[in-house]
Amino acid sequence: MRLLFLFSLLLVPTWLPAEPGRPAMTIEKTSEGCWIKEGNQKVLFYQRRTRSLEGQYARANYVHPLMDLDGNEITEDFPADHPHHRGIFWAWHQVWIGNQKIGDPWSIENFHWNVREAKVEQGNSGSIVLKTQIFWESPLWVDRDSQLKPLVKEDTAIEIYPTTESRRAIDFTIRLQALESAMRIGGSEDIKGYGGFSTRIRLPKDITFLGKRGMVTPQNTPVIAGSWLDMLASFGSRPHIDGLSLHCHPTTPGYPQPWILRSSGSMQNAVFPGNIAVPLKQDQPLIFRYRLVIHRGRRSIQQLESWQQDYETID
Repeated sequence: MRLLFLFSLLLVPTWLPAEPGRPAMTIEKTSEGCWIKEGNQKVLFYQRRTRSLEGQYARANYVHPLMDLDGNEITEDFPADHPHHRGIFWAWHQVWIGNQKIGDPWSIENFHWNVREAKVEQGNSGSIVLKTQIFWESPLWVDRDSQLKPLVKEDTAIEIYPTTESRRAIDFTIRLQALESAMRIGGSEDIKGYGGFSTRIRLPKDITFLGKRGMVTPQNTPVIAGSWLDMLASFGSRPHIDGLSLHCHPTTPGYPQPWILRSSGSMQNAVFPGNIAVPLKQDQPLIFRYRLVIHRGRRSIQQLESWQQDYETID
């Protein structure tokens, strides 16, 4: 029987069983959100409570920090070049109801994430799953009493696996359901079309990108690199290269999605749907699935492709 823990605001760790010889996966709940840990080492923090920078760029429902296998932070929040960027996040520039544009969740303009629920379940093979329910809201969409009306119901599951073979996998499943008719979502309305699942990671000068066809050079517009992308850099204090690979599940809309890549001062994005908004329905949710793999050292294309194939076997 699965163990279920409702989110509370207590600073109390929840311990989940580990396989013999492995540290237990834990969750430590705070007034801001919750830490996921493996033994005593921090893995990631989920930001449940709305956070801002001196009252600007108020946001919730994202991951920061994300740690590498040595405990170094590899994500950024409120970076000076793009203060609306935030760790691991998923957002779009365009949210439409009919012909009315309802805020901009990417740039965080006239938008709010109401995190109603966050609970933890024990997963398979010692993993834990953080399940959240969020309602998208905007001051541009209110009822007769000027109260915010929910636009979209988001149900997201983040499954964190124990470290094995010098790597750790983290799965994201994001389910978006319209609560109003004639809704659409889309990326930036320029030629870049960026929007969707994104990683705002630190970008050392030695950052490189590897796809299934070899090394990938960032362009101003989206690049075609396949169903996965590996980002390599000296993230930690030790002088060696580590990696963060991002894998897209074949059930995700637009698979294989193109990539917006930047080698400095920006984020990396699995692009969907681009600059033309697509319908978001009440009876047929959009479901996005991605896997992050944090790993030590360089990995071959063949090994990264095998990780992709392993991910594709998950229903």
